[in-house]
Amino acid sequence: MEVPGRDEMNGLGLQERDGPAPDKSTGPARPVQLTVRNLVKTFASRQEIVQVIKDVSFTIGQGEFFTLLGPSGCGKSTTLRCIAGLERGDRAHIAVAGRVLADTDTGEFVPASDRDFGMVFQSYAIWPHMTVAQNVAFPLQANQRRQKLSRKEIAERVEEALNLVRLDQYGGRIATKLSGGQQQRLALARALVTRPDLLLLDEPLSNLDAGLRDHMRGELRAMQLRTGVTTLYVTHDQAEAFSMSDVIAVMDSGVLVQQGAPRDIYWRPKTAFVATFVGQTNLLSIMRPPVTAGSGIVSVETGIGSLLVNPASDRPIGPGDSVVIRPEDLQVTIEPPPAGRANVFRGRVRRPTFLGENIELEIEIGGELLMTRQHPRFAFGAGDEVYVELPVDRCVAVSGAAAGVGSHIRGTIGDPATPHKNAAQ
Repeated sequence: MEVPGRDEMNGLGLQERDGPAPDKSTGPARPVQLTVRNLVKTFASRQEIVQVIKDVSFTIGQGEFFTLLGPSGCGKSTTLRCIAGLERGDRAHIAVAGRVLADTDTGEFVPASDRDFGMVFQSYAIWPHMTVAQNVAFPLQANQRRQKLSRKEIAERVEEALNLVRLDQYGGRIATKLSGGQQQRLALARALVTRPDLLLLDEPLSNLDAGLRDHMRGELRAMQLRTGVTTLYVTHDQAEAFSMSDVIAVMDSGVLVQQGAPRDIYWRPKTAFVATFVGQTNLLSIMRPPVTAGSGIVSVETGIGSLLVNPASDRPIGPGDSVVIRPEDLQVTIEPPPAGRANVFRGRVRRPTFLGENIELEIEIGGELLMTRQHPRFAFGAGDEVYVELPVDRCVAVSGAAAGVGSHIRGTIGDPATPHKNAAQ
């Protein structure tokens, strides 16, 4: 069995890491394009009144790709619909480039048709009886009372939009004869042809198959960068959010729980919900109040023993909160680490699973299971005793515990696990 020693791990670049680099994707501060302040929305039925958006506030910079990310029913699509003017907030202040579109204090409310937005729905809403070019031209023809354009100007705008989404060869084709990916691009062209102040995208890739969805993520982001249009994107898919966004705002039960650059959301979650929703993770319950260890580090007691960790925020942590560490951050070796290293524990491999690009291990430490992914070159076997290091800079103390959303491993060990049929031998 080939297993990694410390020197060999270093040679592969798998051992010593300085922690995640700060996310510079957002660059310098941009002029504010969209302002949403104190948005509240309720829906009433005969049985109850449900508040689906609870005092949500955020801004989007000019030219930014901003994503609302969250599970079904969290309020993200309703937030987008309030911004679009398709719903009225019970309380809200919404403005674009300084122009107030909705303000419940003053009674201001601009109809959706007058907001100069482009929008792509989940279903695309393509006109089936029109050609591709006619679909794209429709918003310009329907909006003549606000912006009068000649036939020549409309034709030029349509050609420009179709070129942008690479459908310039399909203008005369009936729209329903396009593939799913082409229909998605058609819906984008129609949204962009009016040169909108804001582009609103409500889960536009969810109806595509997995391979096409992955391809269209790159296409969509490239299009947004080419045009520079300020974009608000709604999705429950973390891969879409991470791959395209400048800024991600995570929503849960009508509340915006964390906002930041993609790397910050992934590496520095503030709550157990965010940690488990945006990726696979290990959660360890904090059992006693923390003890300050200096330099912003605290020592907490968990089910595997004492850990040095970084608090995710200024909020006090204690019993009922959790320590988060991502599976790829655990460092596993057969040989003991140098003396004096923090957060090192002995464990036993319970379930090794070879996945080609990595090997996934479940490791038992002190009655708890931790999951990790290691380089596939190393073949760990079920029952191997190993040393596991949880790097201090990768251990984050967050508020709350897992609530069944997302992917995580935690809990007491039950019966011995049988190695998976694909386990490395």
